[in-house]
Amino acid sequence: MSDRTNERLSVFKTYKLYVGGKFPRSESGRVYEVTDPKGKWLANAPQSSRKDARDAVVAARKAFGGWSGATAYNRGQVLYRVAEMLEGRREQFTREVADAEGLSKSKAAAVVDATIDRWVWYAGWTDKIAQVVGGGNPVAGPYFNLSSPEPTGVVAVLAPQESSFLGLVSVVAPVIATGNTAVVIASEKAPLPALSLGEALATSDVPGGVVNVLSGRTAEIAAPLASHQDVNAIDLAGADEVLAKELEIAAADNLKRVLRPQPVDYALTPGTDRLTAFLETKTVWHPTGSLGASGSAY
Repeated sequence: MSDRTNERLSVFKTYKLYVGGKFPRSESGRVYEVTDPKGKWLANAPQSSRKDARDAVVAARKAFGGWSGATAYNRGQVLYRVAEMLEGRREQFTREVADAEGLSKSKAAAVVDATIDRWVWYAGWTDKIAQVVGGGNPVAGPYFNLSSPEPTGVVAVLAPQESSFLGLVSVVAPVIATGNTAVVIASEKAPLPALSLGEALATSDVPGGVVNVLSGRTAEIAAPLASHQDVNAIDLAGADEVLAKELEIAAADNLKRVLRPQPVDYALTPGTDRLTAFLETKTVWHPTGSLGASGSAY
């Protein structure tokens, strides 16, 4: 019998967008070739359109109320569950990161381990950030004056172009850890880890629409998001200098909060800057009330 009977056809993975908890193809039907640093074909990725971007914003806005209204402790539990999903897919992400960034298997595995640890790190901050940036304020008068952080809303995130997984998680996790919802534009040249992250999110406890992942031409997708009236903020981490300036001008037209791109070593402990970048501060005044002639109050 011929050995050919034991041969199998290759089963190529079909990568899709992640929008509203579902996996649609691009509305335009377009795809583009994704290659490794040496030019070897890896997959066809969906090429998102302006319509896909608008659909992602609708999904993010719909999910915002429930996600921002959840307790910080609950959000931490949900994010930790995502880390469990990533750990279970460790070999898959190691392969995708190695292909995307031209790394050896051992170096890619180290990047994936650092990424999972980073996700756990942000999960632990969900119920602690309020103690860092909020608190009681001393005022001249018989009042309690309390400040507490609240999420900004829907945040568009341009993922870093070079760091396809660690950089991606480093900009996405703090956005949702603080109660925002996100529309993420994956790295244009290395989108596959981001699209696979969507699969991990779908099998975790993260509600559909909290994170929406788009792939395609960064400039094409980012332009409608920067000018979108229902997007509250934008992180320009993955934009070059020219694109960042154009998007900043578009965002200014509707008073959108903008986090400008800056050199970042994603391997370092990130601190709380990205956690606080998309938070608003609510301050509440309340009369203390008098407890008698002595002038004491509570």
